[in-house]
Amino acid sequence: MTTLKIFETRNHKRAFALVLASTLIAAPITYVSAAGGGGGGGSSPSTNAPRYDPAEEYRAGVIALDAGDHDAAIDHFKRVTRAARRNPDAQYLLGVSYMRAGNFNRARRPLEAAVRYAPDMIAAQRDLALAYVELERMDDAQEILGELNTRSEACAQRCAETADLADAIRVVEGAVTGGGQAYVGPDISQLANAEAADALYYQAVGLINEGQYEAALDQLDDAALAFGPHPDILTYQGFANRKLARFDRAEAYYNGALAIAPEHIGALEYYGELKVERGDLEGARDHLAKIEVLCSFGCYEAEELREWIDNADT
Repeated sequence: MTTLKIFETRNHKRAFALVLASTLIAAPITYVSAAGGGGGGGSSPSTNAPRYDPAEEYRAGVIALDAGDHDAAIDHFKRVTRAARRNPDAQYLLGVSYMRAGNFNRARRPLEAAVRYAPDMIAAQRDLALAYVELERMDDAQEILGELNTRSEACAQRCAETADLADAIRVVEGAVTGGGQAYVGPDISQLANAEAADALYYQAVGLINEGQYEAALDQLDDAALAFGPHPDILTYQGFANRKLARFDRAEAYYNGALAIAPEHIGALEYYGELKVERGDLEGARDHLAKIEVLCSFGCYEAEELREWIDNADT
């Protein structure tokens, strides 16, 4: 996992900043094997298998997709989805990779998964509808078109996604009426651009520092599409949702971060605070104990969570 830098935010919460995207791109995708040579002995297959960093694999997939190497992109995104099956961005870009390779049948399942795990992801709905058209599943494409129209009517020009919905409707209508296949997927060149990808994340952090949690979540969604299942982004998605009292959603993001990086101190602390808010002091103490093991000489995160627990006890 890439090294994290830590800085203080205005309200003294840590912002777990990503290293520069150029470092992520340049970092090698390591395949760790504990195997010895030749015959017999060595470690068990469970410890001898290749191990992948989902965030690095995801970035490698973005770079491969931007270069037009669809087969390599598919391989990378498949590894990500094996490690983080419920990550909608990885499922979406796996589907996009298949579509750009001309394999619409293979694209269908990851696109369906993306829509299932992120029902609000307009681009995934749009591209799934396009895949259905290519597979001559017109009823399914029409159903998605109907859902997009319903969302658009409910927005009535007031929603932030109004323009995205209108564009998706136009594209799907064109495909359904025989207007030809449209361009599939997001602007990959922007996702692959190091400075642009970093900017999305830092803008989100700034919005969180200002307490603009809804706006921050929009930026974090964009950052997640660039960086995939990165524990820093997942932690902040959990934090922003928690501040909006969406506790179940926040918990899902914290669990996602810890599934990838079990020793992520920020996720452990913030999840511990959520447990305090929900009255689970025993669970919060478990998180505090894990942080204290990781911070053998003490750290701010342990002190912060301990204060939350002590205040709840009084």
